[in-house]
Amino acid sequence: MRPFFGPDNRTPDECGFFMPAEWEPQEGIWFSWPYDKETFPDLNEVKAAYIAIIRAVCEHEKVHLLVRDEGDAGEVNLLLSRVSNGIPGNLDIHALDYADVWIRDYGPSFIVNRKERTLAMVDWKFNAWGNKYPGLLHDDNIPALMNEELNLPVFSPGIVLEGGSIEVNGRGTVMTTEQCLLNHNRNPEQSREDIEELLRQYLGCSHVLWLKEGISGDDTDGHIDDIARFVGDRTVVCSVEGDRDDENYRPLLENFRILCSETDQAGIPLRVIQLPMPGRIGDDQRLPASYANFLITNRSVLFPIFGHPNDRRAHAVLASVFPDRELVGIDCRALVNGLGAIHCISQQQPLP
Repeated sequence: MRPFFGPDNRTPDECGFFMPAEWEPQEGIWFSWPYDKETFPDLNEVKAAYIAIIRAVCEHEKVHLLVRDEGDAGEVNLLLSRVSNGIPGNLDIHALDYADVWIRDYGPSFIVNRKERTLAMVDWKFNAWGNKYPGLLHDDNIPALMNEELNLPVFSPGIVLEGGSIEVNGRGTVMTTEQCLLNHNRNPEQSREDIEELLRQYLGCSHVLWLKEGISGDDTDGHIDDIARFVGDRTVVCSVEGDRDDENYRPLLENFRILCSETDQAGIPLRVIQLPMPGRIGDDQRLPASYANFLITNRSVLFPIFGHPNDRRAHAVLASVFPDRELVGIDCRALVNGLGAIHCISQQQPLP
């Protein structure tokens, strides 16, 4: 499909498009059904987590679920029928050839033009987190395959960027990390200034908040959705580690201090709220477990739990910043073995 840049070859910003905040009204959430035991050794437990997530989201909005074939679709319907009264009416199943489940990173970023009430997508390049996993490079094709059905205008910046590396407040500010977006394994020819200009042009964000490093065990080179998340126009929850001997203590403290000195796009100081970490998860390998990897839906917030005492503390923090949404804890101990959690496996499609 030919990339669409708008009239006179204009960028999304020039055409009036921007990326809204995650808490703004959504048409639905996109997921890809898990099938690979190499990614998830406890595959049945991961599928159970997916079923819980699908049921929770379907209560308030549509779920778009990618499956590889009719066999996967039948399995989804069977598992859903065992735990609910019939298949949710809000579930749309799409058969596509994908390699893995991380649609946050290889899927499109949806953008809106609120004056014209139109939706478009940004189709970034996906290089499997710096060419770490050659077998997953095929997923760079997924936005184009999705758009054979959606038929949306497509903006193609021509740079590598994963959805988990950016976090927007929908008002002109985007958060990211130097470890990821300035990494030589993404766009070595692009300077910090080049990246900032592209974020402005393609997300409608004039103000960039640069944090430093991500959490230990994260193979994505410091994705922001394990570190800090906007929960309001100028309110941020930021992961902090209370154990001074933990390897995450110093990098997370540095990020917290940066945010405490930052402002939004209008120069107004941010309100920064500490979000605890679940400590070390994983025996042989440190896993990137973080409560910040939550998903905001129209009426709920789905957040990861890990069987740790801080599960309750994280619930309390998120409940305080989302008083009008239901908090739904999803056991992610099996899911995080694949090096991601709820936000990583999802991508919201906003209402225009």
